[in-house]
Amino acid sequence: MPNTEHIFLFLPSILSLILFFILIKRKRRKFNLPPGSMGWPFIGETIGYLKPYSAISVGEFMQQHISRYGNIYKSNLFGEKTIVSADAGLNKFILQNEGRLFECSYPRSIGGILGKWSMLVLVGDMHRDMRVISLNFLSNTRLRTHLLREVEKHTLLVLSSWKENCVFSAQDEAKKFTFNLMAKNIMSMDPGHPETEQLKKEYVTFMKGVVSAPLNLPGTAYRKALQSRSTILKFIEKKMEERMRKLKEGKENPEEDDLLGSVLKHSNLSTEQILDLILSLLFAGHETTSVAIALAIYFLPGCPMAIQQLREEHHEIARAKKQSGEMELTWDDYKKMEFTQCVISETLRLGNVVRFLHRKALKDVRYKGYDIPCGWKVLPVIAAVHLDPCLFGHPQHFNPWRWQQNNGTRGTTYPTAAAPVTSSNNFMPFGGGPRLCAGSELAKLEMAVFIHHLVLNYQWVLADNDQAFAFPFVDFPKGLPIRVLKT
Repeated sequence: MPNTEHIFLFLPSILSLILFFILIKRKRRKFNLPPGSMGWPFIGETIGYLKPYSAISVGEFMQQHISRYGNIYKSNLFGEKTIVSADAGLNKFILQNEGRLFECSYPRSIGGILGKWSMLVLVGDMHRDMRVISLNFLSNTRLRTHLLREVEKHTLLVLSSWKENCVFSAQDEAKKFTFNLMAKNIMSMDPGHPETEQLKKEYVTFMKGVVSAPLNLPGTAYRKALQSRSTILKFIEKKMEERMRKLKEGKENPEEDDLLGSVLKHSNLSTEQILDLILSLLFAGHETTSVAIALAIYFLPGCPMAIQQLREEHHEIARAKKQSGEMELTWDDYKKMEFTQCVISETLRLGNVVRFLHRKALKDVRYKGYDIPCGWKVLPVIAAVHLDPCLFGHPQHFNPWRWQQNNGTRGTTYPTAAAPVTSSNNFMPFGGGPRLCAGSELAKLEMAVFIHHLVLNYQWVLADNDQAFAFPFVDFPKGLPIRVLKT
């Protein structure tokens, strides 16, 4: 009897232990991970992944991994276990399930330099609220009227400074254009003004740190960028205080129709949130569009037929405007730039300004028989899809005609390389889902207006052997030197 009593005494404990081990076993269920390599301890394969390569390719590292493991593979990148996707279907699935199965998850160093309230790193309701503010400022009505005029004004300001037969950096000129445009429309800062030039100088230092190794040591680009960030935020805060004082005194300037004024009047954001919002929009609105414009300037000389067709399209618009007595471009003029939109799409597809995105799995996800464990990083590589020969014929050829609904209009004969109609389903230069770039329409407008005045007024040649590299940010090491002649 005593033995029986002992058994009954310990029975609950034994059952609890059995249940505990069953639960542990279930929790540690074996995942069917994609093939791949985790690389070295701690650093994984990050160094190889970030090695610079031609921007019109996916790079030797990724090409080797895709050839060996397929379009979905595992790795260890940025210090975390990662699933890398060069698969169009998975990339779309990831972006469409933002907030449900996946969420934005950039390295801490990015948040450290852009700010914890930056739209790039925010998730959930706060990101949605910040995005709504940006979308309201970049509304279709505002694009058609105010922003179209501003884009054309700043385009002409830059192009009018170009001197014939002089060699200069097209990349720097594109950056000047986009920075001046954003500074004017975010904080009503005039181009060429000393405070604008000082802010631009600090911003250049800041940008070098954003794209550098996150080493917060004396003398490093990252440390200098953090110092420039502090200077820029103090400058923006001073602007905020001046604007708030004017609002309280009833001395609001109607010409200061900018984002800063809109946020101060129509939002409940804190000072810190406004500062990070302004800084992140300066970053997003300036850097990516300027690179896209530089890429168009780089690609077009290699495709004379595209330049010829662009000139025909824009001369037709210019002739119609002259006959009507109009000077400024209208929204109707912009909508007539159909081939220009093909050039823009092809520039974004081939150049891939945004090459990959940072996401994290919120739940265990299964896709095409593979498991993506909860907590793992996921990198949808947009560039790999855009350069996939199974999706885009001759993917490394600059071919704007691939975007046309048919391969010929007005009796023009196009290159035989022109492929059948390209599906836009696999084209995601601005991301997708709830985090689709809020400034995508403004970026396309800037590119179109810049191309309009460029092809009407100039011919250009590449003045040095330069090409776009991915670091992974896209950049021209020599600044893309060009020589121009007036037409």
